[in-house]
Amino acid sequence: MNLLDNPVPWPDGATCAASFTFDLDAESVLQVERKTDAHERLFALSMMRYGPQVAVPRLLRIFREYDMRSTFFVPGWVAERYPQAVEAIVAGGHEIGHHGYLHESPNGCTADDERYWFERAHDALKRISGQSVIGYRAPSFDISLATPALLNEAGFTYDSSLMGDDVPYLLRDRSGTLLELPTSIILDDWPQYAHVWDLGTTNQISTPRRAQELFLSEFDAVAREGGLWIGVWHPWISGRPARARAMIDMIEHMQATAKVWFAPLAEIAAHVQKVMAAGHWTPRTDDLPYHPGPLPEWDKASWRRV
Repeated sequence: MNLLDNPVPWPDGATCAASFTFDLDAESVLQVERKTDAHERLFALSMMRYGPQVAVPRLLRIFREYDMRSTFFVPGWVAERYPQAVEAIVAGGHEIGHHGYLHESPNGCTADDERYWFERAHDALKRISGQSVIGYRAPSFDISLATPALLNEAGFTYDSSLMGDDVPYLLRDRSGTLLELPTSIILDDWPQYAHVWDLGTTNQISTPRRAQELFLSEFDAVAREGGLWIGVWHPWISGRPARARAMIDMIEHMQATAKVWFAPLAEIAAHVQKVMAAGHWTPRTDDLPYHPGPLPEWDKASWRRV
């Protein structure tokens, strides 16, 4: 029995597409959550600076060994603070994606502020990476109703913030349509590993084996049916030695059990657009907003007993 209703025809007969994507937040999360005293929090700062300083070189070695390329979503401030990490990512053939400026949540901003931070980050990422930045993931997945219009206006190709399907789909609002490359919180390393009391995050820390079991269970479920698997990981979290070793085991399992196409999200988006244009595949479309406003049912006067 097939579980996916609308599988994508992936290139060269691949049965699924996969991308190990990384949100290179460094200490931007701490800076936005603790604006007045982040500079004093040496414990948390050291933990998060581990990402660009130690974990990124390790991850790039792994990808080079397995001839894989992927997408790193980077806040603009992080690119300015750690340009060498961005340059190394680009030199390794990987894509740089937009991830806000200081990991600010779009839904926590006014429309003017969201535009300001979006444009400031976009300028920084283009300048430092030398790439045409065409992909976006909202900090904390917190895409707002105003975000798609900003992306369409700036010529972005895709978003990867939402979780509404197992295959790509389209978002449509008054500004136009945008390709969504969905992931899932199941494939995010934060719930498995993040434990930073300076952020109020005190998850029970999983072993790499337990986290790997969860991530691979999702891969195995879609691997033979044309699905899309997008890991959402953070270098300072998953770049630690035991977790990086588990990543290697995952790659080898994925290669051995399915004909999987590993690619950066920009290439996955380009392929999806190609098969759409050729009429070989048609995605479903989500119209935004999902709801025009707060539910009218909250008004008790809206109901009369039948």
